Amino acid sequence: ALPVGNLSCSLVLLFSYSFHGRANLTKSSDVVFLSISPFSSFFSTVNKHKPWIETSYHGVITENMDTVLLDPPLVALDKDAPVPYAGEICAFMIHGQEAPFEAVVLNKTSGEGVLRAKGLVDCETQKEYTFVIQAYDCGAGANGVSWKKSHKAVVHIQVDDVNEFSPVFREAVYHAAVTEGKIYDSILQVEAWDQDCSPQYSQICNYDIVTSDTPFAIDRNGNIRNTERLSYDKQLRYKIMVTAFDCGQKRATESVAVHIDVKPVCKPGWQGWNKRMDYEPGTGSKQLFPKMHLETCDGPLSAVRAMVELQTSHIGKGCDRETYSEKSLQKLCGAASGSTDLLPAPSASTNWTASLLTDSGRDSDLIFRFDGRQASNVPERVVPQNLTDQFTIATWMKHGPSPGLRAEKETLLCNSDKTEMNRHHYSLYVHNCRLVFLLRRDFTQVDTFRPAEFHWKLEQICDKEWHYYVINVEFPAVILFVDGVTYEPYLVTDDWPIHPSSIDTQLTVGACWQGGEVSNPRFTQYFRGSLSGLTIRPGKIETQKVISCLQACKEGLDINSLESLGKDIKFHFNPAQSVLVMEGEDLESVNTAMAKVSYINSRQFPTAGLRRLHITTTVQCFGEDICISIPDIKAVVIVLPPSEPWITIAGSDRLVKPSADLRGAMGVAPFKELRITSTVTKSDGVPFSAGGTAFKKPGVLEVMHNLDYCDVLVIGEELNPEHESLEIHHSSLIGKHLDATNSTSGISIYGVDSMAHYEEALRQVRYRNWRPATLTNRRFRLTCSELNGRYTSNEFNLEISVLHNSAPVEHVNHMAVQSQYMRPVHHPLMVHTLNSHISGTPPAATVVIVICIAALVVIVVLGIYRLHSTHQDGSKREEDGAKDPKMDWDDSTLTITVNPMEVREHYTKNVPKEALLTTSTRWHLK
Repeated sequence: ALPVGNLSCSLVLLFSYSFHGRANLTKSSDVVFLSISPFSSFFSTVNKHKPWIETSYHGVITENMDTVLLDPPLVALDKDAPVPYAGEICAFMIHGQEAPFEAVVLNKTSGEGVLRAKGLVDCETQKEYTFVIQAYDCGAGANGVSWKKSHKAVVHIQVDDVNEFSPVFREAVYHAAVTEGKIYDSILQVEAWDQDCSPQYSQICNYDIVTSDTPFAIDRNGNIRNTERLSYDKQLRYKIMVTAFDCGQKRATESVAVHIDVKPVCKPGWQGWNKRMDYEPGTGSKQLFPKMHLETCDGPLSAVRAMVELQTSHIGKGCDRETYSEKSLQKLCGAASGSTDLLPAPSASTNWTASLLTDSGRDSDLIFRFDGRQASNVPERVVPQNLTDQFTIATWMKHGPSPGLRAEKETLLCNSDKTEMNRHHYSLYVHNCRLVFLLRRDFTQVDTFRPAEFHWKLEQICDKEWHYYVINVEFPAVILFVDGVTYEPYLVTDDWPIHPSSIDTQLTVGACWQGGEVSNPRFTQYFRGSLSGLTIRPGKIETQKVISCLQACKEGLDINSLESLGKDIKFHFNPAQSVLVMEGEDLESVNTAMAKVSYINSRQFPTAGLRRLHITTTVQCFGEDICISIPDIKAVVIVLPPSEPWITIAGSDRLVKPSADLRGAMGVAPFKELRITSTVTKSDGVPFSAGGTAFKKPGVLEVMHNLDYCDVLVIGEELNPEHESLEIHHSSLIGKHLDATNSTSGISIYGVDSMAHYEEALRQVRYRNWRPATLTNRRFRLTCSELNGRYTSNEFNLEISVLHNSAPVEHVNHMAVQSQYMRPVHHPLMVHTLNSHISGTPPAATVVIVICIAALVVIVVLGIYRLHSTHQDGSKREEDGAKDPKMDWDDSTLTITVNPMEVREHYTKNVPKEALLTTSTRWHLK
């Protein structure tokens, strides 16, 4: 109260102290101190509370409208009411991401407000908004000082859609085709869309065909189907108009046109292919179906799968493979040496296969056929020795199911006791379509219970097709390779080792030898099937690379321009490249890929004949497994006969060599001047015309190719190894794919190599005879082969005549001189009378001539007798390797005068006239 001046003054001081002593509003002993001027402290004391609003609001606004309907309504409360300003609400503030809204206070006293859009809100642009709002009171006075704000509340606003857009079709025009006489569940599907944002107005709820009297109907998903069977003859094309409605029943502004073509009955399948394709050897890869395409009758396919199969089981051992000898193939593939061929071609040195049945109609492929009655004992000299912990057994086999429910064992290879007992040391046999390998160890190697029988059960064993089997033994591990694929045994049984004994063993092919426990030794467990290339390599196992090379096919399917295939084409070859599988989703890509399928045969001289082709195709449609049935294709590839080569061996066929050359350390080289050539006859030679018709002369062309063996055989008596040999030094084969074997019958050089390398090797063959005194000549026959005897050369015969050592003479009788390349004359010299050359001679002269001739004959006979005696004595001395020092020539005891008129022109045409006048020869034998 103003009248009490001192009290008022004390209050002012108190407030002043409070202002200076406290920074903020402080309460102590129920006394409030404000850090404001004393004139405003009263009003600040009134605005004690913050406004209050809900913590969250949910609102809805219709697009293109401005008012937001909030739940709950926007109302702010203040506990300071009904004090003016402090209890009133002056503003709502929005925070967050530039929300296009504003909050307006409708009544300050009640705190009511409203939320409005600043502009037009579009649902298609943004469907929802989220922001933060706060309420502010009016503060402590009219000037709005010290406003208080509420807590932050979250506002979620959803924009309601208005059906402002009409449906629009995705395509301007739709096309489809149907085949007459067929009812389709769906010919095609039309599709419309709507720009409205809400499901109610953006979804298409219905389609309708606007065109009246059409044999078509449409469902709510836009699938058009025909309601009756259409006829190509009645109407080729239909045009119908289709409209669409959204779920708000707003119709499309423009209808869409649908064109449906009616096609005649279509037969799906491959078209544009030939049943026969000819393949000329040496032309590389040839396309099989360059113009072929698949007709699916416009079915809505989603995938195509085509399988092309080349069937060559009737060719050789399953396909066109190299038919070189087994040793040559192994050398060609880089196999380790030391293998033994248990089924070689029958010959003088390999006669144990002569009694077996051979299949000779397989392009020189050496195939032995066993019918359950044939078997063969392998000679002891051939049987592989030292089968240690590592060895390999390999063979080609073609086998079918055995007759009977409990079939007997069928033995391919068996090593059993020869007499007394019937123990099987190792064997390979087939039993109930199972391949079994038996290996019994000796007690000298191991004396514990060890694995002895290894079983494999495979479909290939009885499928009547050729397969290549290789058994690699690294005891106790045994692995089987079939066509290059490894198989572990499914069953391994153990057994005790075999007790050592002195009983000999017998190795047999095609059966097992039962030599003991029976009164009559015999073959048992006969094999029924075909075998080829049965080999054993002791001490080493075969590598995967070599196995793949030995069984590789030389013919198969191929794809030209592989890089040009579309990325959506998937293809796969089997290991032999006889089956090709292609898959694609696009029909055009599949057609392009099929046009690139080719046949290739890399052999220079392939097996002529037909190869069958089989194509199977499956077409998958949308939502279906198989919707179109495509007929299979059966065609053939005819491999034309290759131009057969004529292998010609030429060179000097008669040699005269001094015996000293034969005795030399190097001997003589019979084929020093050898030349091997090969020619083929081509029909597309030089054109010519005859009678107005054009022809082509056959042309002869020299070709280069490989040989696989050359044999040099001795004609007549075999070589005597005590004093003669025919051999080739190993150094002559270095750097070549060649090997050689020799015997008393001759020498054989084998291996797949060029004709030039064979020439070089044959020129290094040496014949040596270190006791040639009794030898007058040696004859040899040379033949060469390509593809294991499929193409053979001419028989080149060569004769070596031996010129024995003779002492030097002072005067040479040119009648007795013989050319180095002429055969020596062993018959007595025939002397012609002068009457055979001269007519009209006087009688007296004739008598004198006759007497001279008689004397000459006596002298010649005497000389021949002396020469014969000398020859025999010299032969005895030459056999001892030494020359008799007492033999010499002298010119004092014997004189022969030869009238040149009595000498035949054959002997004198190259002799000087002065030598023919008086030629004296004198021999003296001490």
